[in-house]
Amino acid sequence: MGFSETSLSVLLLFILFSSLYATSRITHHRHNPTSFSPNQRAEKLIRSLNLFPKNPVKMIHGHSVLDDFVPGKIVEKKFSFFGHSDGLSIDNLGHHAGYYSLPHSKAARMFYYFFKSRNNTNDDPVVIWLAGGPGCSGAIPLFYENGPFKIANNLSLVWNDYGWDKASNIIYIDQPIGTGFSYTSDDSDIRHDQTSISNDLYDFLQEFFKQHPEFVKNDFYITGESYAGHFAPALASRIRRGNKDKEGIIINLKGFAVGNGMTNPRIQYLAYPQYALDMKLIAKEDQDDINKLMPKCHDAIKTCEAGGKESCLLAFKQCEGVTNDILSIAGNINHYDIRKTCHGDLCYDFSNVMKLLNEKTVKDALGVGDIEFVSCSKIVYDALQQDWMKNHEVDIPSLLEEGIKVLIYVGEFDLLCNWLGNSNWVHAMEWSGRNQFVAAKTVPFLVDGAKAGLLNSYGPLSFLKVNDAGHMVPMDQPKAALQMLVNWMQGKLN
Repeated sequence: MGFSETSLSVLLLFILFSSLYATSRITHHRHNPTSFSPNQRAEKLIRSLNLFPKNPVKMIHGHSVLDDFVPGKIVEKKFSFFGHSDGLSIDNLGHHAGYYSLPHSKAARMFYYFFKSRNNTNDDPVVIWLAGGPGCSGAIPLFYENGPFKIANNLSLVWNDYGWDKASNIIYIDQPIGTGFSYTSDDSDIRHDQTSISNDLYDFLQEFFKQHPEFVKNDFYITGESYAGHFAPALASRIRRGNKDKEGIIINLKGFAVGNGMTNPRIQYLAYPQYALDMKLIAKEDQDDINKLMPKCHDAIKTCEAGGKESCLLAFKQCEGVTNDILSIAGNINHYDIRKTCHGDLCYDFSNVMKLLNEKTVKDALGVGDIEFVSCSKIVYDALQQDWMKNHEVDIPSLLEEGIKVLIYVGEFDLLCNWLGNSNWVHAMEWSGRNQFVAAKTVPFLVDGAKAGLLNSYGPLSFLKVNDAGHMVPMDQPKAALQMLVNWMQGKLN
């Protein structure tokens, strides 16, 4: 089995696994006593996440649940993970799960969770969270970052004191098709670009608001992480177009926020060597060597931006040596949080979500039948390699000009979607407020009077570097993340 067939089924919310494919192009790795081959590193990373799905994607053939496929239909149920042990009725909880049959598909069903605000009000904003990968389930952030619950070691659930449902009515969705509990019986339903993905999400939101008309008037925000740097601006643009063309229900889009995202690869890839040097992962001599790779990487991405599938796949391969070389030099670090090391199978262990969501009682509560839960899909990931190097910053200036709020927040210790690369593209973005944004004073972001980050903002655009956090800010700094969301939605972040 070739390397590309073994490495990418578990890319939990994270992008930039280009490091998994490349062989090192630098022959002198001064600081790393052990050099791993790409295959060894891929196997190591897969095991470190403890997310081995038995099947790479949810392709259901000859399954009875497909017999009543009705395009554009939502089948939703209320549920409780707690049964009646918490003293709350299913109706009072306001927790929903459902399937949406994609209208522009042959047999695709998209699974989602919907949690009403714990404030017991229908007036809080509606928030959708888009997980990354691409191809990783919304259940990961739900249970490990900002959802209503946390999973204990014995698979019991406890309330998350900093769940984003304390400030919003929040949707977690398994997308694109093939992720999590989402499935299809036809290969042609697997998506390859942001146009088809954003259309699916727009169609879902139209039907969701038909099912929940009490929320149509509410402010609506798109949020997400990692590859949501692609998903979120594409969806925001799709909603904007749908509203302008009066295609259906007017969605009250107010803004989108992306944490540790990949949005403009051409700028963000160029930041890797400098970030690695600044964080003492590599030496100056290493940076000089790695910088020799950057012109070809830069030019390949530029060609992708103007070209099609093949040029983008070539760019993906051309640039993969950059992160690979840094990781080879840096050694056994957790590249999502460089403060940590990976020992054996223990980088991040998210295996409990696999165990929990494959329990029969949980599946019965969610209404998914006997479908096996898949954390991350290799097929979905591979299908979007041609989309990886696309620049989705281009969608953002027109949104800003219409007053749509944009928040880019980044944990300072993430290597793969680092704060420097994100800051660079945000500051370079051309829009009418660029000069004022660049000139704006950096101010502290305070939580309970203590500095939790550094903020730059002007008008609808905000950039927040979050202290003491890696790739998954709501997991590392849950209180600060919730405060950030509340302040941002209320227009008080800056």
